[in-house]
Amino acid sequence: MSPRPALPPAAYRVVTRTADGPGVATLVLEPAGAALPPFAPGQFAMVYAFGRGDIPLSVSAIEGERLTHTVRAVGAISRALHDVRPGRTLGVRGPFGTGWDLSAAFGRDLLIVAGGIGLAPLRPVVNAALAAPGRYGRLHVLIGARTPGDRLYTAEAESWRAAGARVGVTVDRPDGAWTGDVGVVTGLLDRVAFTPARAAAFVCGPEVMIRATARELVHRGLAPDRIRVSLERTMHCGTGHCGHCQLGPLLLCRDGPVLDWSRARPLLSVPEL
Repeated sequence: MSPRPALPPAAYRVVTRTADGPGVATLVLEPAGAALPPFAPGQFAMVYAFGRGDIPLSVSAIEGERLTHTVRAVGAISRALHDVRPGRTLGVRGPFGTGWDLSAAFGRDLLIVAGGIGLAPLRPVVNAALAAPGRYGRLHVLIGARTPGDRLYTAEAESWRAAGARVGVTVDRPDGAWTGDVGVVTGLLDRVAFTPARAAAFVCGPEVMIRATARELVHRGLAPDRIRVSLERTMHCGTGHCGHCQLGPLLLCRDGPVLDWSRARPLLSVPEL
C-alpha cells in the first residue's frame, strides 16, 4: 500500500479545556472553517500546536463536526497542547489509521480494558455501545490507573455504571482515602463472566498491559481475532512516508493503530531495539 498524500492542517478552534488529572487535559475542538471528514472511534488526528509541531492524538469523543482529544503533557508539543486555552486555534490533519470496528461485535458481550490514558481512545466505544441498547450484550469496562488521582473521566464512569455498564476500577498505588481495588487491571478479569464464543474485547494501554490482557483473554477462550488492540509507536507524519512508526511489515499510522491480536501478537513478541 502506498503512503497517503500529505495534506495541510485544517484550522480548529478550542471550545473547552478540562483538566483530567496531573498533566492531562481534554480539549474539545470545532472547525474554524471546513471540517475534516468524519472520524471513527479508534482513529487519530495529527494535532498541530503552531510554532511547536504536531503529534498524533486519538479521538476521545466524536460529536458531529466537533473532535475531542485527551492529551498528556510529556514533551514540548504535548505540553503546548495541554496548556492551550479556549479560543485558540490548532491545526488538525486526519482522520488517520484503523478504527475499532464495532460493527464486527454486534450481538456480542463487550470487554473494554484500559490502562492509564488508554481509556481515551476507548471512551467512544463505551459511549457508542451505551447509545445503542440491544445492539450488544453485556458491557464490561475495566479501568486501571497508577493512582486514584490519575483516573480519567471519573464522573463519566459513574454515568456508564448508571446506564448499565459493569465498570471495574483498580489502581497501582492507592492513597489513604482509596477503598477500591489495588493491582493491575488484568486482575479484574477474574470477576468478568462471559461466553468466549459470544464476546469481543477492545484493549488499550501500555504495551506490557496489552500483552498480559490479551494472553489472559486467550487463556479464557476468547479467539485472538476477537481481541482488538491499539498499538503505539512514534509517529511523525501520519501518512506512511517517514517510517518512524514501523512495526515489522506494518506502518502503524497507515495499517494501525488498531489491530486484532492474531496479527499483533507475533509483532509484539520481538523486543524493541
